[in-house]
Amino acid sequence: MTIHENRPPDRRTFLTLGVGALAVATLPRALRSPTRLVRRRIPVMGTVAEVAVRHHDGAWAQRAIDAAIAELRRVETTMTRFRADSDVGRLNAAPGTRVAIGQDTAYVLEAALRWQAAAPHRFDPCLGPPMESVPGASGPTNAPGPAPSWGALVLEVDTGGSVPWACLHSAGRTVDLGGIGKGYAVDLAMRALLEHGVAHALANAGGDLAATGVDATGGPWRVGVRDPDDPGAVIHTLELADAALATSGLYFQGPHLLDPHTGAPVATARRSLTVEAATCLDADAAATAVYAAADDEGPDLLAHADTGARIVHSIQGGKPWTSA
Repeated sequence: MTIHENRPPDRRTFLTLGVGALAVATLPRALRSPTRLVRRRIPVMGTVAEVAVRHHDGAWAQRAIDAAIAELRRVETTMTRFRADSDVGRLNAAPGTRVAIGQDTAYVLEAALRWQAAAPHRFDPCLGPPMESVPGASGPTNAPGPAPSWGALVLEVDTGGSVPWACLHSAGRTVDLGGIGKGYAVDLAMRALLEHGVAHALANAGGDLAATGVDATGGPWRVGVRDPDDPGAVIHTLELADAALATSGLYFQGPHLLDPHTGAPVATARRSLTVEAATCLDADAAATAVYAAADDEGPDLLAHADTGARIVHSIQGGKPWTSA
């Protein structure tokens, strides 16, 4: 992937696609191909997700987007901790009990445990005391909880039978897939687009974005990283083709990542971190795990995870850094 080192483009050259930390470049009408860019935005998973499809048939593009959005909503329904009837909600409500879960939830839980093993002090799908699982419940939903017991079996997942199951072994902990589930939802949305014969598209949920194919010029999609101090501005641009990005940072809502040591918001001088990976699930987990890591720790952590994820942009202590 080529990183642009020239000054960031004017914000008017970027689509509003990417309400979170990422934006996608548009083109002057004279340079566009005969295909149409069809896009739609929906609220889902606590953010605003957008799907954009470049296709010559607008109705076909809309049907493909319908399928992609259905996948985003399905992940939210099954993996949110804010619904008592979701897989995660039922798991949190029954500590010490084997709970039947769906194949997708089992896949994400297993991936989360692999990331925890690769970054045990940076990534943990089980944090804090049990949280309210009903939307609109009062009180804090990310309150600091007890420090994790490293090495203790907290979460168990089994996919060997006809129906996967999981067991939360600690009543003092709660499963939260906020650091990986959104990326997986984007992956499923992209898969739905491909299954509908779409060759050129993007899906973005907040700071998690995946792209396939090319833009209207026949080149890679140009993606902008928003400035955490001015989310209306783009601080850096890069090119993306058949890959995924995830950005963690101080966007819109302030600190939102928890320190697995304390359960409190992470303490770090980093203001923004963007990771590229083959899948959005791995990009999402990697950005979560590396965000609070020291500059020299992050690459080693990602190498240990062995997913091919790599840091492509970071702002720490007010100084931006980009990959070579």
